[in-house]
Parts: sequence; structure tokens; C-alpha cells
Amino acid sequence: MQVFLRVVDTGSFSEAARMLKMTPSTVSKLIGRIETRLGVRLLERSTRRLSLTNEGQAYYDRSQALLTDLEEIERDLSKGAAQMGGTVRVNASVGFGMVGLEPLLPAFWDTYPNVTIDLALSDEIVDLYLDRTDVAFRVGALHSSSLKAVKLGTAARKIVAAPAYLARRGTPQTLDDLAGHDVLTFSYRRSTAMAPQRDSGRSIDRRGTLRLTANNGETMRRMAVAGMGIARMGEFHIREDLAAGRLIEILPEAVIGDTEDIHAVFPGGRHVPHRVRAFLDFMTPRLRDFLAR
Repeated sequence: MQVFLRVVDTGSFSEAARMLKMTPSTVSKLIGRIETRLGVRLLERSTRRLSLTNEGQAYYDRSQALLTDLEEIERDLSKGAAQMGGTVRVNASVGFGMVGLEPLLPAFWDTYPNVTIDLALSDEIVDLYLDRTDVAFRVGALHSSSLKAVKLGTAARKIVAAPAYLARRGTPQTLDDLAGHDVLTFSYRRSTAMAPQRDSGRSIDRRGTLRLTANNGETMRRMAVAGMGIARMGEFHIREDLAAGRLIEILPEAVIGDTEDIHAVFPGGRHVPHRVRAFLDFMTPRLRDFLAR
């Protein structure tokens, strides 16, 4: 793997051989063995230059990441846990990241002051391998994959609206009453249905007048608080708004049993980097407590 990386970085078998103190023919044979083992061509060879194939680019990217992790493991083991460093790349939905994850970061840094968190908040599902994400917090059903998953809890979903909106438009008593109301919903396909499958089975946005489609829950929350319509959201995201009276739950009987599981997912393998394991070990019990409130 190191030989392959050196060939790509130098763009030459002979230069890589010089740096590795090997002969060019030995380097070429080692690359050939990798290609034979994988059953794919990694490099396009010409008299003027070497270029990566699509498979070669993927192998290069993953190899670089693996070597970086190995270097960090060696560095962390030599320093000890208190001096652990490196970057943990984290992805979470906007709502879960804001109300669940972000408040825990100061305490994490008190324990691991040398660990950098690269935090990306998005309600779109990312490819952990392509985005080089170490940990993703996912809301909803998980699809089968090679990723490892740790369940953090289950979140109920509620149908809510602002007091001002209900005073202006009235409070719906049944799902069919939503036909006369403005609704707010997500602009992308979620892993679970976006509305109770009761009565006719139609989703909320198909029952009323669609006022807003948003690509993240925080925009929906703010618009609901502003009185722009009725939304259906995870309880954890609107917990403080409900307690403060900024939002009011409506049609509670329509969402009985309407829940979403929340997991921490990360690439599988025998060797999870120490910084990632430390992050998971710190966050998992605290996020479970947050969701269980």
C-alpha cells in the first residue's frame, strides 16, 4: 500500500523506487501484485505519465485515510489518552446536532482538549466513506450496510403549531381537518413516512396547503414558531419550544406509536481510531440520557 501511494505521489515508478530504496522493476511488480489480488487495474501506464483509474483513485483515497489513522494510533499510544489528538469528522441532522450534540462539546473538550471536531450538520444522508466521515448520527431506519451502528434511543414525533397560528386559523380536531390548514414539511425523501398512516393514509403535506418545504428541521421549527403553519417533528428538536409554549401539540392521538430510532454509525473494521472510540464512548451515554428525558 505504501509503495502504491508513493508511486502515485511521485508520478513515477523510478522516483518512487529511489525514495523507497528499491529497483523500479520491484516497484512495478509490487503494484502488479496488488492489481492481480484486487482484480482491477489501478494505474494507466504510458510512456509519458501514470494516471489513476477510478478504482485506483478509490484505493488511493482509502489507503491515505488508513495510513493517517495508523499514524494517529501510534502517536496516541505514545502520548497516552490525556494527550490524544487528531480530528473526528462528525455528521448529524441539523436539529439533533443543535440540541443534542453541540451542548455536549464543551465537556468533551474538557476531557480531550487536543481533539478537533469537524462537525457537518445536514439532514441529507451522507456516504461516510466518500465524505471521510468518522461518525454520523442518523435519525430513522437504517439501511443494510457494512457500517457499525450503536442505538442511542427512540424519539417520538409530534404534530405542532404556534399559538398565534391556531388562534388565527383554528385548532384541527381530526386529520381530515388539516385540509383547511397550511403545512410545513421536508423537501427530501426520509427513511420513514412523514405522517401518520391513519385514516386515508395520506401524509400531512397531502392533506393541507403546502406552505413550505425545507431541507432541514431547524428551518421548519423556526417557521412553525413564527406561525407559518403546522409541522410534524421529532420531540427532541421542539422540546424546549413545547415547554416554553412557543409551540403547542395538536392531534396527539394521531401520532401514538409514531417514533424514529436514532443511531450513531461509523465505518466497521477491527481498528476504530482511538480518537473516534473516545468520542463515541463519551457521547453515547450522554445522548442516551438526552433522548430518554
